[in-house]
Amino acid sequence: MRAWRAALAPFPAAEAADRLGASAASPGSVHILGVDRAKWAALLFVAPLLLFLIVVYVVPFVGVAAWSVTLPSPGLGQYQRLAGDPLVASVFLRTLRVCATVTALSVAAAYAIAYVWVRGTRWQRRLTELCILIPFWISVLTRAFGWLAVLSNRGLLNTWLEAAGLIDGPLQLAHNGFGVVVGMTHMLIPFAAFPLASAMRAVDERVLLAARGLGASRLRIFWQVFLPMTRSGVIGAAVILFVFSLGFFITPAILGGGRSVMASELVYLRMFQSPDWGFGAAISVALVVVVGVLLGSLYRYAKPALLGEGGR
Repeated sequence: MRAWRAALAPFPAAEAADRLGASAASPGSVHILGVDRAKWAALLFVAPLLLFLIVVYVVPFVGVAAWSVTLPSPGLGQYQRLAGDPLVASVFLRTLRVCATVTALSVAAAYAIAYVWVRGTRWQRRLTELCILIPFWISVLTRAFGWLAVLSNRGLLNTWLEAAGLIDGPLQLAHNGFGVVVGMTHMLIPFAAFPLASAMRAVDERVLLAARGLGASRLRIFWQVFLPMTRSGVIGAAVILFVFSLGFFITPAILGGGRSVMASELVYLRMFQSPDWGFGAAISVALVVVVGVLLGSLYRYAKPALLGEGGR
């Protein structure tokens, strides 16, 4: 009997060890399986959006890029023409200058509005929120013609200034770069308010109270504590607005009056009024490349601020 017990003893021990190993291995396998399922579920949710972006953006851009090297004849002749055209270079420089000016003005104005929206009194917050949301209910075309009615030679502003005796003749406020900057800034301010307000709400109040307790003035707290802590919101708003402003067409066309042509309007003129589809497509591709290079450079510069001090 003892011999039989000795012979059979390893088997239950081995079986117990196998069960213990299986029970120890099962959580890991379940965890891996759960991670795989989570990844597939996330992919299934994201796949329709990716498909939509490919169909709406990537496919049309590939078609435009194909036009730039096939119309009117295959080759890179349109890009050679683009590189040697001073008109296109001046339009690109004007576009970048106007977009940079509009971005700076819009972010500065939106920062003040978002500050009141986040840190104002109850009624101030409600009124500011209403002022931010109402422009989204009005079309871009309506706002552009509204500014034209205000800034034109016979518009409201010139009429009031002449009636008050402040000016002898009408000021040229529309059909130039000034009118374009005003209209685009008014259009983009609400879009900058949201990321700025989000960054302001993330500021830890205890840091501001600590600075106040150490004797810092309100102005010093704002410049040295509050503003640096909202730097990520400022950079994010600036990137959004700059990219958005590069594609503006209706507002510059109406308020510029053909005297302040930007890149998107130049593409329209080349494709539908010349018509020169190959050259217009080459301008479009060049604009996309310029935007990509600028965004890449800006991202490398702003990455530490977006991810935290030191890029952490």
